[in-house]
Amino acid sequence: MNKQLLSERDICTKFITPAVKRAGWDEMLQIREEVSFTKGRIIVRGKLVTRGKAKRADYVLYYKPNIPLALIEAKDNHHSVGDGIQQGLDYAVTLDIPFVFSSNGDGFVFHDRTGVSAEKEATFALDAFPSPEELWTKYRKWKALTPEAEKIFLQDYFDDGSGKTPRYYQTNAVNAAIEAIAKGRDRILLVMATGTGKTYTAFQIIWRLWKAGRKKRILYLADRNVLIDQTMVNDFRPFGAAMAKLSTGAKTIEREDGTEVELTTAIDKKRRIDSAYEIYLSLYQAITGPEERQKLFREFSPGFFDLIVIDECHRGSAAEDSAWREILEYFSAATQIGMTATPKETKYVSNIHYFGDPVYSYSLKQGIRDGFLAPYKVVKIHIDRDVEGYRPVESAREIIPHRAAG
Repeated sequence: MNKQLLSERDICTKFITPAVKRAGWDEMLQIREEVSFTKGRIIVRGKLVTRGKAKRADYVLYYKPNIPLALIEAKDNHHSVGDGIQQGLDYAVTLDIPFVFSSNGDGFVFHDRTGVSAEKEATFALDAFPSPEELWTKYRKWKALTPEAEKIFLQDYFDDGSGKTPRYYQTNAVNAAIEAIAKGRDRILLVMATGTGKTYTAFQIIWRLWKAGRKKRILYLADRNVLIDQTMVNDFRPFGAAMAKLSTGAKTIEREDGTEVELTTAIDKKRRIDSAYEIYLSLYQAITGPEERQKLFREFSPGFFDLIVIDECHRGSAAEDSAWREILEYFSAATQIGMTATPKETKYVSNIHYFGDPVYSYSLKQGIRDGFLAPYKVVKIHIDRDVEGYRPVESAREIIPHRAAG
């Protein structure tokens, strides 16, 4: 067969895929081809809206679903075996993938981003592709995963069978948080732009730690009722009967699919807390306040929760002297994950001082570049107060004469 006559797709089908399968990779569970991982930037020109080109990797190889190990960039046989390596490296940085391969159907060029291999880059024959276990051994050594940490890190993501998978940056965020916690870090900061799915990301982190048995009692904190209610009936719905809201008032709300559901609450009319649940969601305001009787969080023992996730942690919980911070300090023994789009760093307020440097960040700029977020346009409008200034004056009191009835 003259490989020079074959297209890139033919090279993949006839040479690269068979070579990877012979090395022991499962075609259904571990090999994904033509993986689009961005949507393409939204481009606005006047009233015309188009999308740029989405980024697509020829192959992504997973040790387990959502735990990517390797990326292969394929070229047709008119190219040399290593011509795809630079493009593969660019994609691997974005996808946080450690091992990169390039092939033209004659063999493979291998680039190890971890530095664990004896050689950073090597060339080998088509029938010498490494097995999943070979690459996982390198990965585990690179990450310094103990057997216990490895068990937690390999805990499955939640899968509802619908085919929904996390976006690449959500996978990066979840895996970074799980790795940090598996290694013993107890303060985690994730910075993700508004609209990029922080709640879904939080759910997958909680799910994996809960299912692994590493975290058994969890508190999810937010500062707006709608964030709690919609979280319970949508992203957190799989927790089912293990979940309750720290609230005295029952409420029926509508799910995304139009069905109605009544929220389970964990506080009765006498403000007694049912401690039988495993996942609690609460407003800060519902469990604390300036008066001692309002500090319901003290009904739990300080060691009751072993994981607390704080949504929009740049707000009240960031300030050291805030009433909300006292909740986090009361449960100081728990692992605490702060999530925010806009971390605060001022003289008086610091997310990083409390949580440490972010384990993962995904900015507004990145979201726009990838096409997951729409671009924005800044429009300046000068109102008369800006232009002319404003000086308060005392208004004259209008005197209305008294008119007798009749």
